[in-house]
Amino acid sequence: MSLRIYAVAVAGALALLFSGTGCSPPPSVKAAVKPENERKQAPDFVLKDANGASVKLSDYKGKVVLLDFWATWCGPCKIEIPWFMEFEQTYKDRGFSVVGVSMDEDGWDVVKPYIQARKINYRILLGDDQVGQLYGGVDSLPTTFLIDRSGRIAKVHVGLETGKDGFKNEITSLLDAHTGVGTPVTGAE
Repeated sequence: MSLRIYAVAVAGALALLFSGTGCSPPPSVKAAVKPENERKQAPDFVLKDANGASVKLSDYKGKVVLLDFWATWCGPCKIEIPWFMEFEQTYKDRGFSVVGVSMDEDGWDVVKPYIQARKINYRILLGDDQVGQLYGGVDSLPTTFLIDRSGRIAKVHVGLETGKDGFKNEITSLLDAHTGVGTPVTGAE
C-alpha cells in the first residue's frame, strides 16, 4: 500500500514539475488576449510608408491590427514575417491588417530592397525612437501588438513566438469577438 501512495506522490510531483516548464499548452487552450475591460488604447502615430505617404494608426480603427516592430537585421523577425504575410492574405477580407514598423537605423535604403526581395504584402512604415517610446520603449525585436477593432491593445508579444498558431488563435478570437453594444444579432427573430 505504501508503494501505491509513493507512486501517486511521484506522479503528482512530476505533473507539478512539468506544468511550470516551457512546454506547450494543450491544444484546447483558447487565445489569451486581455479581457476587453483591461485593454488600453493603442497610442496613435503618424509615420511614412515606402511611397512617402503619411499613415496614422487611427486610419485602421474598425479593423483588427497586428502591429509589428521589426528590423531587417533581426533573425527572429525573418521567421515571423512569412507568418504575418500569410495572416494578411488569409484575414484581410475579414477586417484585419498587418502593419510593420521597421526600426532600421539605415532607413529606406535597407528596408525597401528587403520588402521587394521578400515580396512583403502588407504595409511597412519607417519607425523611430519616438514611436518606440509611445509603445513602452520597444527594446526587443520583434515586438508585436495585437490591436482590437476599437483601437485597444489586446495582446503584446516580445521576441520570437514558438509558432504561428498562437498568433492565429488570437487574431481569429479578435476577429470573431462581439464588438457592438447589446445582444448580438442571431439572424433569427
